[in-house]
Amino acid sequence: MDRIALFGAAGAIGGSIAAELRKKDLPYRVVGRGRAELERHFGSDPRAEIVTWNPDDPASVRGAARGIETIFYLVGVPYWQFELHPQLMRKTLEGAIREGVQRVVLIGTVYPFGRARSQRISEDHPREPHTFKGRMRKEQEDLVLAADAAGSIRGTILRLPDFYGPGVEKSFLAASEGGRAQLVGPIDVLHEFVYVPDVGPVAVALAGEPRAYGRAWNFAGPEPITIRDFVDRIFHAAGRKPKYIVANKTILRLMGLFSPLMREMVEMNYLFQTPVIMDDSAIRSLLGNIKKTSYDDGIRETLRLMGSPASQAA
Repeated sequence: MDRIALFGAAGAIGGSIAAELRKKDLPYRVVGRGRAELERHFGSDPRAEIVTWNPDDPASVRGAARGIETIFYLVGVPYWQFELHPQLMRKTLEGAIREGVQRVVLIGTVYPFGRARSQRISEDHPREPHTFKGRMRKEQEDLVLAADAAGSIRGTILRLPDFYGPGVEKSFLAASEGGRAQLVGPIDVLHEFVYVPDVGPVAVALAGEPRAYGRAWNFAGPEPITIRDFVDRIFHAAGRKPKYIVANKTILRLMGLFSPLMREMVEMNYLFQTPVIMDDSAIRSLLGNIKKTSYDDGIRETLRLMGSPASQAA
């Protein structure tokens, strides 16, 4: 696999995929709106070609995709503008197809499933989102799958739960500095998290597997865990007593009067009330052995990379 581009590269998952490409000594293109941010993340890597784009400009999209065979699509939008997800996906696919891009890998979420109907959600679980954000993410997935079915471009989707690790450090920062973590509750319902550095190897392996295309794949965390237990482990690893504030749905509504982000989180609160735990046996069968870092090891490594005194003394 060569001629690779990461669209929306500057986030944590983009960094994980880039790290795997560097490990394999593969050149890659990073695409984003702002050059300064791309330079900050990738400017020291001679393998990385930095390209800026305007996804609303068809010529700009085509320029970003020109000469590329495989696109990893990680483009984010503000949480209160989820209607942009399918719009930008459509524009990217149109430009990529016109430039002859062969493959697109969408990094997705659990949102399109809606409420869980079973203890574990496999890929054949109904996609019946009851939220606006879930519908927009489903529409985004459908565009990729329809383009693949039409023979225009090969498309696949890698769905992730919440993730943590380098670059995703809010609770870690509170723990390492002796602050108070701000959580969304309830916090005693099972949840799952994937460690960011584990995603890159899976995404790159999936992109290189011809059997992966034409469908979606789940990649779950190492095991279900409550948010309380997860955050307690962060504070314990940082050598501090757990301290946190928990916002329930009512508090989110009140906070939403002043914050667009908090207002938009209200409809997704069901994810904290009813477990949405993925079954990823399909991707493990497809790719073979997949590394899943334990929560304790991932927490310790994240704190170490942040320079936490407790982790350095361990």
